[in-house]
Order: sequence, then structure tokens, then C-alpha cells
Amino acid sequence: MLDIQFIRDNQKTVETACKNKQLDVSVVAELLAVDERRRKLQVEVDGLRQRANQNADAVKQEVAQQGKPSVELIAKGKDIKTQLQAIEPELKIAEEDFTTLMYSIPNVPAEEVPVGEDEEGNVVVRTVGDVPTFDFEPKQHHELMEALDLVDTVRAVRIGGFRSYFLKNEAVLLEQAILAYAMKLLTKEGFTPFTAPILVNHDAMEGTGYFPWGVEDHYKTQDGQILAGTAEVALTAYRMGETLTEADLPVKMVGISPCFRREVGTHGKDTQGIIRVHQFNKVEQVVYTVADEEETQKWHEKMTAFAEQLLKDLGLSYQVLLMCTGDMGAGQRKKYDIETWFPGQNKYRETHSASYFNDFQSRRLGIKYQAKDGTTKHVYTLNNTMAATPRLLAAVIENYQQADGSIVVPEVLRDFVGTDRITKK
Repeated sequence: MLDIQFIRDNQKTVETACKNKQLDVSVVAELLAVDERRRKLQVEVDGLRQRANQNADAVKQEVAQQGKPSVELIAKGKDIKTQLQAIEPELKIAEEDFTTLMYSIPNVPAEEVPVGEDEEGNVVVRTVGDVPTFDFEPKQHHELMEALDLVDTVRAVRIGGFRSYFLKNEAVLLEQAILAYAMKLLTKEGFTPFTAPILVNHDAMEGTGYFPWGVEDHYKTQDGQILAGTAEVALTAYRMGETLTEADLPVKMVGISPCFRREVGTHGKDTQGIIRVHQFNKVEQVVYTVADEEETQKWHEKMTAFAEQLLKDLGLSYQVLLMCTGDMGAGQRKKYDIETWFPGQNKYRETHSASYFNDFQSRRLGIKYQAKDGTTKHVYTLNNTMAATPRLLAAVIENYQQADGSIVVPEVLRDFVGTDRITKK
């Protein structure tokens, strides 16, 4: 969340952020009105409590001197108690309303983020690699995988419902190879590897900014826990409520986990293949750094470069996009998407996202550090997809297809897969 003092001092800026992120602008004025009422009620309650304490001291003094308190003091104490009983529930409601509204305020985009309503407003920052050419008509991944007995969606849908899938045979090994290679790259860069919890509590979802905006896109258990759509949630919340030291920073974490998304609002999109599914596997990188945006932006570029290195090692062509205000999350200050070339579809498709938040997440989660100057600050947080399968698996299969329908295995993955080519059984 944002600092309430920042919102008070920059109402127009925050309202513009709401507008540009396609969110309700009126929530800002509503928050400030509740904030003012809350503060006034707090002053009244504090004053009454002080008077109650003073009256209690006077009662003790009279009891010590006279054996019992005066009628006036008893009546005064009852009157103060009655006033408190009337006003404290009002303060509690105001505090609850304040918290709810604070969690509904988005982050303010960085200055360089383009203003736009949707994906049409995104800007291509760079394109890397030449798209492959074929002397035959390239097929889409699901056609290739079905012919090679690498996927079964028909039986999966019968068992697990729409957007379910079985990976089979070498596809399983190829997927695991991609994930393992991604983990290996980041551990070499000094990231601490984690397996991340799939089930997370509401506080973690709210703390990372996925709630309240993304409630409808997540599965929930009968116990009220949420099936996370990314390891970012658990890793970012890992130090929830803790205070680090500046010497501890940066904290670099890489997590691997299954991920779950309901894909609300995607009816009719990507109904074939394994591009848009409810369950997938992902390697995610998360960093805490010092409360300095320049340093955070350096890490944003580094983390994006790590994901790009994976794509380069896999021999895949891609483009990096700077996302516009209307196509980024409510909590994100700046976001890159990496889109990988899919020759069977003849277009780039999103495979990675890299974002930074400044202290938007850490304020919600209560993650702080003691700076060298002795002050206490909130850490700044970043995250980035390192590898998400089966979407990245689909990209590999489309790019490495051969005229005979076989798939060449990328060189860096061959030891794990155990073959250099996947052919018909």
C-alpha cells in the first residue's frame, strides 16, 4: 500500500494513477474523508481516555485520604465511560473502513511508464534474435505434441475439466529440464532456491497486492486458503512482519512451485493446446532491496536480463515490452513483459513478466530493515518469471520442429532429456 501521508499530500497524483490503471478514482476521496473522520474520532477517544485516567487517579487519591471517592468523581467516571462506549465503536468502524480503502489504492506508475488503456498501449523496448524460417508450413505445438504422443487433453478434460492436460513421455522430461535449467542459472547468480507453498493465507495474497483486485481469478479451499498463482506470493511474504538490517540486502530468492489460475475472463481464448491452462509450473525470482528507486531499477533490469539469458540459451527469439498503465497490475510501479516467438502461431506470446513495486508490498506485509543511518525503512520488492511451463515448453516445441514432425531438443537440455531429438513412437 501507499503511505497515507503521501496520499494526503498527492491526491491528484494518486487519482491519476487510478484513472490510468482503469480503476475507480472516487476511492481516493472516499479514503481521505474516512481518514479525516478516523483521526478526529481518535483525538476524541484519546482525550476521553486521558480524562478517564485522570479521574481514576483522583478516585484513588480520595480513597486514600477519605476512605471513599466523592459522588461527583463517581458520576464523572460513569459519564466518561458512557461517552467512550458510544464513540469507540465509531472509531472501530472508521478504522476498518480506512484499512479496506487503503488496500484499494493502487501503486503510482513510474514516470517512464506509458499511459494506455490496454495492450495496444504497450511499447516494444527491444527485439532479440531472428525469428526462425522454415521450408515447410510450421505447425502449432498442440498438433506436434499430439502426433508425438506428448500430450493428452481429451482424457485430461474428462478427468479435470476444461483447460486440463496430461504431459507424456519426453514432454515431461523436457518440461522438467527447462525448470531445472532455470533454477541452475539463478542459483549460479547467488539466489537462494526454495520450494514454495501452494496454499497461502489471505494475508499473503492481500500483502502482495493480488487481493482485493484479483479475488475472482484464484481458487479457494474450504478452509479459506488460496491456491497461489505464482511463487511470488510466498517468497515476497517470506519475511512478513520481520525487520532486517541493510547488510542483509539484497535478499535474492528463487522459488519453484505448481501454480493455479482460474483464467476468469478468457472464455474462447487459446482453447487449443497448453498455452492458457488452470495449472502450471513456474520458477520465480524475488528480490528485496534497499529503499532506493534507482537501485531497484538496476535490479529490475538485472532480473529481466536473467530471464532473457534463459531464452538466449534456449535459442529462442523474443521481444521485451514496457507495459502501459492499463495493462499492468494495480500494485506494480513498472512492468516488463517478455514475449517469445511462436512460429506455428506466427506471433510473439507472453512467457515472462518482470515487475517492481517499491514499498507497496512491503508496507502491507510489514517487511522492514534498519538502515545504516539508524532509521527503519520498508524494503523495496521485485519479482520476475524465470520460466513458466507448459507455455515455455510450447515455445520450444514450435521453434524446434522439423519437417518430419520430430522435435530437436535444445542443446542445453539434452543431458537431462537424454536425447537430442523427439520422434514418433
